[in-house]
Amino acid sequence: MAALASWLDARAHGGQWLVRIEDVDSTRCLPGMDRTILQQLAACGLHSDQSPLYQSTRLALYQQALDRLVASGQAYPCGCSRRDIELAQLRSGHVKARHGELIYPGTCRNGLQGKPARAWRFRTDDPSRIHWQDRRLGAQVQDVSAAVGDFVLKRADGCFAYQLAVVVDDAKQGITDVVRGEDLADNTVRQMLLQRALGVATPRYLHTPLVLGANGEKLSKQNGAQALDTHQPLAALNQAAAVLGLTSQHVAADALAQWVAQWQCLYNRAP
Repeated sequence: MAALASWLDARAHGGQWLVRIEDVDSTRCLPGMDRTILQQLAACGLHSDQSPLYQSTRLALYQQALDRLVASGQAYPCGCSRRDIELAQLRSGHVKARHGELIYPGTCRNGLQGKPARAWRFRTDDPSRIHWQDRRLGAQVQDVSAAVGDFVLKRADGCFAYQLAVVVDDAKQGITDVVRGEDLADNTVRQMLLQRALGVATPRYLHTPLVLGANGEKLSKQNGAQALDTHQPLAALNQAAAVLGLTSQHVAADALAQWVAQWQCLYNRAP
């Protein structure tokens, strides 16, 4: 659904639609999944305007960005395991909410205290309360220090975090508008802080509604959601369009053009 929304947004505003294979987390990416994704997009008539970008080929760029943040004092090594953080939170009386962030208490901010470095974190010094405008959700605000704490840039297993990778790639690709699912909205302020620290532009953001299961949670592999069936592309597109507030179409050849016009009326770009 996010693919359709972002494609429509690019077409409605005369832009380019770029596909990025976010395979920087090698522990979760199955071989061949990139081909499956690109085939599914093509079956629905969604073709990237440039060759797809693979994050796994850009690790040196992410390391350069991390080195800059370390040199400027905005990133530091952390020796804490997840269990260490959980225990520190319990000692301070904090209980992690279901689906909530495990807030980092800043244990290693002033040094590793003899522990080996496991990860690298971004220092969220005050003020970290950021206001921003989403093109669909409207005015948003988050205090990263309170909601997340100093967040990970490079994990203990050597994988770069999503936050750093997308900020570097958005800047390098000249991305002006990010269209993605609403479940990623709370990542936005972390990315804005990194954009400011690295001196790069902040794109406009639009977070789309989610497809929810009967229990009210986002459909995903974890709760048994079925894979996208592209044997009937129009049916798959109509299902996504309905969630996006677009009207159902009956002629495949006209569907995307009709939705582009509707999208342009619904989501004109905000400053």
